[in-house]
Amino acid sequence: MKMFLGTLFIFVGSIFSGHAENWSTWRGPHGNGGIAKGDTPVEFSLTKNMKWKASLPGRGCSSPIVAEGKVFVTAPIDGKDGVIAYDLEKGEELWRATYGELTPGRGQRVGSSANSSPICDGERIYVYFKSGQLAALNLKGEKIWDLNVFQKYGENKLWWDNGTSPVLSGENLIIAMMQTDAPSYLVALNTKTGEKVWKVARKFETGRESGDAYTTPHIVKRGDKEILICFGADHVTGHDTATGQQLWSCGGMNPKKLKAWRVIASSVMVDDVVVVPFARGKQVGAIRIGGKGDVTDTNWLWRKKMAGTDSSTPVARDGKIYLLCDRGKSRGTVTCFEAESGNIHWKERLPKSAQTYYSSPVLVENKLYCAREDGVVFCAVIGEKGFERVTERAVGESVIASPAVAGDVLLLRGGAHLFCFAKN
Repeated sequence: MKMFLGTLFIFVGSIFSGHAENWSTWRGPHGNGGIAKGDTPVEFSLTKNMKWKASLPGRGCSSPIVAEGKVFVTAPIDGKDGVIAYDLEKGEELWRATYGELTPGRGQRVGSSANSSPICDGERIYVYFKSGQLAALNLKGEKIWDLNVFQKYGENKLWWDNGTSPVLSGENLIIAMMQTDAPSYLVALNTKTGEKVWKVARKFETGRESGDAYTTPHIVKRGDKEILICFGADHVTGHDTATGQQLWSCGGMNPKKLKAWRVIASSVMVDDVVVVPFARGKQVGAIRIGGKGDVTDTNWLWRKKMAGTDSSTPVARDGKIYLLCDRGKSRGTVTCFEAESGNIHWKERLPKSAQTYYSSPVLVENKLYCAREDGVVFCAVIGEKGFERVTERAVGESVIASPAVAGDVLLLRGGAHLFCFAKN
């Protein structure tokens, strides 16, 4: 089995949105990897349009986030779990903080001790690590609370590196642990104190390793309630964020309970539709969320075999899905299709290579950024019928993390540096 990569697993949830340039979660202000406006560069390189470059103290795979003019990124620091803040404008390091001893990544090529991306609610930053360490800090880097999730709520028996990122629902910070060889659970903690609000079991019978999920949940609002949408263990489930109660579940992805159907790439949401890549990158489908109990027989909208994705999470915007095939013979293929119907608008192919895509793409206006494992970054300008222009640039080191965007700047986390590119 190919080694997985944690950071590529997306967060989709409620976020702080009080600043125009916030990208305060792994998948951006709408939790889907796409934004409608942003004057980011189509062409960029280490000698052109690089605003700044900052050295990182250790290799991590988490993606940077941006809040209130600062960039936050987790990384190993002197053998400990750590987080660093940089000034967005100048790239100057503002502060760094460390916690307990790190747990090394099992996937040395594409994994790390720091796979999960931070999240910010405007007042606090929350960071989570493979060790189970979870901490809340203020924007000055001062610790508010910390704890070890695995020691307090249940051990981590995932086969590969922990990848899910925390999500926010009101004053609840929610962590998902979905696994085969130990109890699976969802736990909600008070954002101000770290105290447990609720904990619920989430366990389904699966084939060997197929219960392991490295995905990040979504938070969706329905009426006066928020619903937690979880994808893993061959099921999508909906939970009341106030209590954790499971409201409904939808299976049907792996009826034969085949082994090793772990899920890495996260689902994406379009209105009431959740689009799920599964079958180790060979199938994609869409489910209407809602209902009560087991909705497997009623809520599937469509499912099909296609050049799907195993690690790289798609983009959702304006009712459409932009899916990057990350490996295999069709790697580099981008498919644009309707979320609700599955109807394909177009397919395009990025320049061929034997390299895999672990990073999840982002869509800024009509610019789709795709970063390959070897550090080659593509910007595809998209029109109604597909690509109108594609630029290709190399940053000189591997890129596993997903890009982040803040106003007119593009942030890329490489194996040794954090890069910031701007149009001017």
